Amino acid sequence: MKKIYGPVPSWRLGRSLGIDPLSTTEKICSFDCIYCQLGKTKQKRIKRKFCVDEKQIGKELIAVLNKKVSIDIITFSGTGEPTLASNLDRIIKTIKNITDLPIAILTNSTLLNNQGVKSALMKVDKVVAKLDAWDDKSLKKINNPYNTLKFADLYKGIMNFRKDYPGSFCLQMMFMKEIESDCDKLAKLAYKLSPDEVQINTPLRPCTVSPLSKKELDKIKGHFKGMNVYTVYEKDKPQVKIFDLSTTLIRRPQI
Repeated sequence: MKKIYGPVPSWRLGRSLGIDPLSTTEKICSFDCIYCQLGKTKQKRIKRKFCVDEKQIGKELIAVLNKKVSIDIITFSGTGEPTLASNLDRIIKTIKNITDLPIAILTNSTLLNNQGVKSALMKVDKVVAKLDAWDDKSLKKINNPYNTLKFADLYKGIMNFRKDYPGSFCLQMMFMKEIESDCDKLAKLAYKLSPDEVQINTPLRPCTVSPLSKKELDKIKGHFKGMNVYTVYEKDKPQVKIFDLSTTLIRRPQI
């Protein structure tokens, strides 16, 4: 297996089988977040490109399903921002022709205003959209985006996508010391988006910043009253049987 990994024990999604539509040796992303477990972004871009043939992903998926591995959901993630795959729509259609398992995507939200991306994501069951910033300064500090990306456009893209998306829309917010005191600003943005759930995270995997404690995240959670919100410390990870540890560790250095 080279394009599919896991399943991984996800605190958000359960037994999550990963689909990596980029599958590159160097991370491809429109962000270079200070907390990324994959390290520095070697290829920072916003232009979509073809990386993996959907037929290859289909073959690997059939092989995994034949192993009778316990899976709750199929999730697009991996070695970068999955919406940068130009054939994402065809990959989703291929998966749906093979299995009825629900499909999710973890996205940094930068391409939600792209019509091709938006059309493709209308076909998945759950979208987990990242939102860590509230203005251009915080976006640069935390996410270090591609140089043409602006916060106003990013947030507008999330807002417009949210209005049209029929599935489960979730916001993931990563908190650390650098923005702990600004949680009220992010809470206000979340209220405007009215997501189905808010996932409050902190960097527990190896990276250059330190995580916040359960007590600190519980305090932040208090700013999101009235919303369906939970923190990484509140959710238990399920037991999983990983079919290929080496391919998984490339995408998830710490299981």
